[in-house]
Amino acid sequence: MDGNTWFRRYSATGTPRRRLVLLPHAGGSASFFHTWGRAFDGETDVLVAKYPGRHQRLGDPCIDSMEVLADQVTAALLPFTDLPVTLFGHSMGASLAYEVALRLEERHGIRPATLHVSSRKAPHRLTPRDLHRQGDDALIAELRRLGGTDTALLDDPDIRKLVLPAVRADFTIVGTYGPRTPTPVCCPVHAWIGDADQSTAVGEMDAWGDVAPGGFRLRVLPGGHFYLVEQYDAVVRGISEQMVAIG
Repeated sequence: MDGNTWFRRYSATGTPRRRLVLLPHAGGSASFFHTWGRAFDGETDVLVAKYPGRHQRLGDPCIDSMEVLADQVTAALLPFTDLPVTLFGHSMGASLAYEVALRLEERHGIRPATLHVSSRKAPHRLTPRDLHRQGDDALIAELRRLGGTDTALLDDPDIRKLVLPAVRADFTIVGTYGPRTPTPVCCPVHAWIGDADQSTAVGEMDAWGDVAPGGFRLRVLPGGHFYLVEQYDAVVRGISEQMVAIG
């Protein structure tokens, strides 16, 4: 897998010592994390996943299976594992980050430095949903409910036609992934959640500790499902301090 195809890379301005990999939410794209690219110190490479079926990869077939998506992201990430890798995934991206961490450890003997999971239940606490089987209006209504996406663009029929296939593929992943066996990861797990998230309760994030024998920490910040937009400084600072502390 071509890393340039799968990741938007913000190279360290100095000698790189670590890499941060950012995995967007369902319906999201690499542009969501654009401001994160230069938010960390000069020793940190930042890689943002570019899912197929959107933006520069609009012509690439969408992926609607967590297993396939995790396999391909992991394969594309391998050339970048010469330095310590920290994973941060938001919402669907949290489940993806967990699956990538498992694959790095179990298949390649690579232990991520830390796994950060945001606004998503632990794999054994997920409940199946059938939203992906419903009409386009239901998908758009869910995007509006969650926030974090400029859904006004979807009022344009031409734009809607372009983006909805990727949205439906993502929600197929969300709806068909889990619950599953809580397989532990060796690295520490840091969980993040907004105190007013309507999709994931604060208490439900505690279950990530069940897959974190290497250490678990929960951070609760003000905000809803996309708390990390309003709490940008706090989240970036927290991730940065944690990465620098481990070298």
